[in-house]
Amino acid sequence: MARFGDGLALGPDLPSAAESAVKQALAPLDSPPDLVCVFISTSDPDELEAAAYRAMTTAEGAVVLGCSASGVIGGGRGVEEDSAVSAWAAVLPGARLEPFRLETLKTDDRLIVVGMPEGHDDDVVGVLLADPYTFPVDAFVERSDDAMPGLPLVGGMAESGGPGPEPGGRGGTRVFLDGEIFDSGAVGVVLGGAVTAATVVSQGARPIGPDMVVTKADENVLYELAGTPALDKLEQIVLGLPEEEQELAGRGLLIGVAMDEYAEEHEHGDFLVRGVVGADTDSGAIAIGDVVEVGRTVRFQVRDAGAADEDLAALLDRFEVGPVEGALLFSCNGRGRTMFPDSDHDAQVLSRTFGDVGVGGFFAAGEIGPVAGRNHVHGFTASILAFGPAGRDD
Repeated sequence: MARFGDGLALGPDLPSAAESAVKQALAPLDSPPDLVCVFISTSDPDELEAAAYRAMTTAEGAVVLGCSASGVIGGGRGVEEDSAVSAWAAVLPGARLEPFRLETLKTDDRLIVVGMPEGHDDDVVGVLLADPYTFPVDAFVERSDDAMPGLPLVGGMAESGGPGPEPGGRGGTRVFLDGEIFDSGAVGVVLGGAVTAATVVSQGARPIGPDMVVTKADENVLYELAGTPALDKLEQIVLGLPEEEQELAGRGLLIGVAMDEYAEEHEHGDFLVRGVVGADTDSGAIAIGDVVEVGRTVRFQVRDAGAADEDLAALLDRFEVGPVEGALLFSCNGRGRTMFPDSDHDAQVLSRTFGDVGVGGFFAAGEIGPVAGRNHVHGFTASILAFGPAGRDD
């Protein structure tokens, strides 16, 4: 018997699939579950809601949360662009679970997020599932460290299996929690008390060129790197690469911002990876997808299937929560078949590393997870929340 389980079932009868997936996740457990997560892929909002209600009814007695997705992960595999349900269940003895639903209130000059539970000293981690069309996910997550110091957030942005909403409207995306289904906002749960858990965020990128100090910048525009115009520095680095890496850089260049300036050496997971979004040949500046201050260390990066596989494997090799008994996996919808030969890659890497443990999750439209102790929203990542043995509080 185990404390974690997962299940996967495909349509066409999605409510029956939801019931099957939840029962599969519950089957190996040694006692009734405390937490059940359910993820549903379908292009039909009515079918989605019927499946969500069936799943929540089947797991009655536990905290149940979930969302719609373009693809789901369970049973050691991923399923994309097909009607399917994945479920994940956990027995968490000694844990405190505080489910929450977040909404936004509009004032004259800003949006206010309400619904986050009051923090406790023994909070361990929060799971967050958000509708990106109606909830300010980026702003909330980036500022979460100010409101909830030291609380890592892990999760992803929900997505509909069908087309997104019209501008200003709401589409087929749903989040759900404890018997209720919502077409806006976010849901989640804070886990505290005797919970042993750790996070891994694999950004799937490989560094190119040297570490460089930002010597001139304004907001997200870098003017100088190591005293040289940023664009000139970039051209020097790219021209010195092998031809295949030059091609990778040409298809989508990234930049990593070192999160710990005091580290003697920056390794996997030490950079927050963001896109290079533009360049100005007149000023020699480059624009990136984040604000970087003068004095920060950066390094250019590229991403491909090989880099993504290497990064995930390397980070899991350094994982320190073991033995892992269960895990939630939030994988970007740009990974799966878009990046790898099949949809199973990330799930299979976790299976090889952790063994036969309960792993569930979904393909997200943006992933949430901490890098170097601060919460961020990512793209093309695999964000993982792994649980160790019960009865430990470290």
